[in-house]
Parts: sequence; structure tokens; C-alpha cells
Amino acid sequence: MNKNLKLVINNNYKKIEDKFFFEKDELKVILDLYAEMVSAGSWKDYGLNISSRQVGFSVFKNSTENALYKICKNFKPSNKNLKYLITDAKGKILKNSFELENLIKNTNWKKL
Repeated sequence: MNKNLKLVINNNYKKIEDKFFFEKDELKVILDLYAEMVSAGSWKDYGLNISSRQVGFSVFKNSTENALYKICKNFKPSNKNLKYLITDAKGKILKNSFELENLIKNTNWKKL
């Protein structure tokens, strides 16, 4: 055992508040969709993007390509219908809604 090792605890970090990420029920809806699409062979990988304006769940056909779609949650939308978005690889809004579950259920992912 190395006696020179010390445990350093940094209390100066900024806690990421829940409102700056997907809530538990939102993430469950997204991950259920992801599991369904992986089982169908349509999606292969995912990534999370977090900024001060939004959080995004990007989905990929394979890990070497650009994201097919991004499911976003805006923290301060200019319009209530822009709270949740589905965008393409270039950031173009394909669908939007004020409710995530309806947005995901009412999207035909195979024809999007």
C-alpha cells in the first residue's frame, strides 16, 4: 500500500441541477424508444450533448457517421412548442412539441 496517496475532496464544483438534464421519466421514454429502434436494427449508438441552453440525445446508425437525429430539450424555449425538438444531422427542426412523450409517440421514425 502506498502511504503517499492522499484523498482530495473538492467542494467547489458546480452541481448540475436536474432542470439542466432530462428528468427521469423523460429519459425513460427516450431509452425505451432507443431500445425499440436498436432491436429493429435502425439505430446502433447514441450520445448525449449538454449545454447551458439544451440537452440532446443523438442517435446514430453506426458510430462512425454523423447523428441521424437528435432529441432535444430546450431549457428556455422562446415558444412552448419548442421545448422538445427532433432535429436532423444539420440541426434542422423536423418536429417539435411541448410534451416529449407525445412527440416521440407521434413520430414515424422509419419514415422520418
